Amino acid sequence: MSSSTSTPTARDAVIVDPARGRLHPLGIDRVRIESGFWADRQRLNAEATQPHCLAWEQRVGWIDNFARTANGDIAGHRHGREFSDSDVYKLIEALAWEAGRTGDPETEAEAEVRRLGALVEAAQCPDGYINTQYGHEGQAPRYSDLALGHELYCFGHLIQAAVARIRTGHGDEDAIVRVARRAADHLCREFGPGARDAVCGHPEIEAGLAELARATGCPRYLEQARLFVDRRGHGTLPPIEYGPVYFQDDVPVRDAEVLRGHAVRALYLTAGAIDVAVERGDDELLEAARAQFDRALARRTYVTGGMGSHHQDEAFGEDFELPADRSYCETCAGVGAIMVAWRLLLATGDERYGDVIERTLYNVVATSMSEEGTAFFYANTLHQRTPTQQTAVDQPSPRAEAQLRAPWFEVSCCPTNVSRTLSSLAGLVATSTESGVQIHQFMTGTIHATIKGGHGADQEVEIRVDTAYPDDGRITVTIERPPAGPMDLTVRIPEWAGGATVDGARVGPGARTVTRRFRAGESVTVDLAVAPRVLAADPRVDAVRGCVAVQRGPEVLCLESVDLPRGLSVEDIELSPSFRVIDDDRGPVLVGARAIPRLDGSWPYHEVATGSAGPRTPVGAPAGAPGAALPGIRLIPYHAWANRGPSTMRVWMPVSTD
Repeated sequence: MSSSTSTPTARDAVIVDPARGRLHPLGIDRVRIESGFWADRQRLNAEATQPHCLAWEQRVGWIDNFARTANGDIAGHRHGREFSDSDVYKLIEALAWEAGRTGDPETEAEAEVRRLGALVEAAQCPDGYINTQYGHEGQAPRYSDLALGHELYCFGHLIQAAVARIRTGHGDEDAIVRVARRAADHLCREFGPGARDAVCGHPEIEAGLAELARATGCPRYLEQARLFVDRRGHGTLPPIEYGPVYFQDDVPVRDAEVLRGHAVRALYLTAGAIDVAVERGDDELLEAARAQFDRALARRTYVTGGMGSHHQDEAFGEDFELPADRSYCETCAGVGAIMVAWRLLLATGDERYGDVIERTLYNVVATSMSEEGTAFFYANTLHQRTPTQQTAVDQPSPRAEAQLRAPWFEVSCCPTNVSRTLSSLAGLVATSTESGVQIHQFMTGTIHATIKGGHGADQEVEIRVDTAYPDDGRITVTIERPPAGPMDLTVRIPEWAGGATVDGARVGPGARTVTRRFRAGESVTVDLAVAPRVLAADPRVDAVRGCVAVQRGPEVLCLESVDLPRGLSVEDIELSPSFRVIDDDRGPVLVGARAIPRLDGSWPYHEVATGSAGPRTPVGAPAGAPGAALPGIRLIPYHAWANRGPSTMRVWMPVSTD
């Protein structure tokens, strides 16, 4: 581990840096995404999303809160919710990764990190405390509302921003690093052994402190993270209407069986618990976190990778409680799921977690942001029954429910979370071991890694990846600079990729390794069948029983009313009993369907005829039932919906049994 004042090494630009594990991460300075699906979004993030977020945070006063705090006149003049500081910190983190990604010290991103860092530092108290909502004249005292005040949550995001700075080559000469170190020392004094025996209502500080310990080599921060993890679940937070499960304060982390309560809180806590477990060699805690996440994946996750089916408390539902039209699937929960999955992939080497990252990136993170990069979904419904409504372009949206994407929210955690994920995305692509390189996500670009070569000496390896993924399933991996001896080249074969081949040999899902002495310029070709696949849910997901979804490669598809004959909504459509899915040379995906006859009346329930045909045809149905056949209707990637004006949409489509 390096101290905050040392010169960073090649691995310092990683987004997570565990001391042990099956795989070693490669940083954003070692992996370059050069073109294609994700390179386009990284460019959009830098050119549109980050300036957009910065302009809005200035406009709504969240940045000015720090200046007013420094000037001593924040009371009565503060803007935003109690956690708005955290969104400024997430933007700083996004800008820090962006500046590190480009490697150019003259970028706007670098200049803004320095400007914002100076504002934040000026607002910090001499003892290290920093928050614009509490602790100043005319405000509530410090730590007077640990349940809902988000003070430690804000500290966590501040620290994550500092870790991004440290990992991209900055030390104590950087304002954000100085602020975070003083803040972390303050927390250790206030909440360490013999001090306040308490936790924050919103986890985040746990992962922040663990990463700061890794980045600086200070074990005190890791011990404080452990204390926060072990204190959770003992009822230290006061009761609220949603119960202690909302805070994950109902059961100790080590004893819980599944992720529950507020989804983002649960996922951030799990990420922090994994960090603590890995650094301390605590296999019991690691296995508990892994088992909880695995069960949530198996029973509490949407086909898109989204998590959270309750709107009122932004929470997980019970097992198989996954209603499409009431799905919450907060964008931040998607980011949290990626955080957890990446940590588990590094710890275990299990490529199922690479599948989780891919699914969530394409179907949650990519869905949130508009094609222009300046509007966002907070929640990600899988079924929009009523036409989406245009949101105001000059006012923050008070609604989290999915309508058309909004430019900003009163609670705007998601835009900056998407931005920091995209800026650091290269850090999720590949890993290394002593014997080789593992490729987990398929993006055109270059990978540099250090592995053990002949006689155990370190050797630099350079790999090029070329692909049109996800539109095309061919991935060509070229060893531009091989080691002197044999090397393991491992690629993830997704669980959906039946019939995949590596150099023409058929392989199943999981990690597939080619081991040999490579020559410079030699390639390995991976072919993944990205033809559409029809999916049905576990019968216990009764909200979508009798329905199917279509997935093409990693992209879940959906039906949007923009692509239907005039006057029809997605509620008017059902798939024919013997429907076919047509994918003509990677063009639009079409599916056979027909219009559902409308049986409007004074009561929505009808007697049905039973028998071998099944309970499908209503007694007394009008002539022409079951409805007119339609020409093949177009399905589009779910992440692309709501970019063409007001519409209805559904992922799960009913199949007629008539």
